[in-house]
Amino acid sequence: MDTLTHALSGAIVGRLLAARRSAASPTAAAAPATTVCHTGRGVAGAAAAAFPDLDFVLGYVSELAYLRGHRGVTHSLVLLPLWGLLLAWLFARLARHSRPETDWRGFYAVACAGILIHIGGDLITQFGTMILAPFSDRRFGWGTTFIIDLVITGLLVAGLAGSALWRRSCIPAATALALVVAWIGVGALGRGEAIAAARTWAAANKVPVVEVDAAPRPASPFNWTAIVFDGEQYHYAHLNTRRSELLTAAPGDNFVRRFSAPYRPVALAQWETRPRFGNGDLQGFAREVWSKEDFAFYRWFAMFPVLDHAQQDASGSLCAGFRDLRFEIPGRIDLPFIYGLCGTPGADGWRLYKVVAEGRRWVVGDN
Repeated sequence: MDTLTHALSGAIVGRLLAARRSAASPTAAAAPATTVCHTGRGVAGAAAAAFPDLDFVLGYVSELAYLRGHRGVTHSLVLLPLWGLLLAWLFARLARHSRPETDWRGFYAVACAGILIHIGGDLITQFGTMILAPFSDRRFGWGTTFIIDLVITGLLVAGLAGSALWRRSCIPAATALALVVAWIGVGALGRGEAIAAARTWAAANKVPVVEVDAAPRPASPFNWTAIVFDGEQYHYAHLNTRRSELLTAAPGDNFVRRFSAPYRPVALAQWETRPRFGNGDLQGFAREVWSKEDFAFYRWFAMFPVLDHAQQDASGSLCAGFRDLRFEIPGRIDLPFIYGLCGTPGADGWRLYKVVAEGRRWVVGDN
């Protein structure tokens, strides 16, 4: 999830956690107490929810440090109580400039809740989150939601706008959060439908199923890339699980329609096949590159790796690069996270590179 949406979700949670039971008026002793929402913790909640994405600084260490560490220790459930303590202390120090009596304990629950909702917002995507760091680098992801979801962002904005209009009411914030959870549930439903469609296609075409999955796509919770792996090849299709007719889009149409048009009805889906290690004479070389210790980070990172290219460069060395179908979105020209090695089969001295728009860029660092 993008950092802005994380911050908005933290502001919503901070507002809800700031709810207080107001005592009945002395002149109306029989009247029941009421729950009143205050705005004082909303900013703290937003800051806490944005905090885990500070791991972007790893990019200044090295490219591989960022790939290995992003969504790592700052997104860890194990370390969450410690991060919450640090942020609560910091918030209290800042608040003492206007309220000297402020104590860190008043911010601790909000800080922990902000970090927790950030972790939840990343878990619903498919990129993967190392919630057990530093004890495990396993990535967890439910894959129900595309990394940028404008509906979720819009619901949170609406909840905060409603809270600004009805400052003492918790209803706008609580309603927004409930609708976000419901929308994520719709995405989970779409994911289940896409996986079921993939299994049905594999059975009809007698394709052995080693792994089946679906990658969320933008613009609709029913837009998916369904993926079947048979042990050697990936079979995949871009489909919409609720569409019965093809959708066309002209250049002047709104972006939602343009993003959605490539996703075909399940019955009309166009399935493509791509061998993990390619075909032809360089298949053995591609397998060797994949097994190299220098390429271990990519074996850990990629979910659906396929050979992007295998060729001989100007110096005579052989080069093989891999891409991840997880990021293969229709209409996307420059795909991210394409990495490879150049070298001589059976020899040492392999060089790691990344494919960028300008061509090949050597990766220097802790590889």
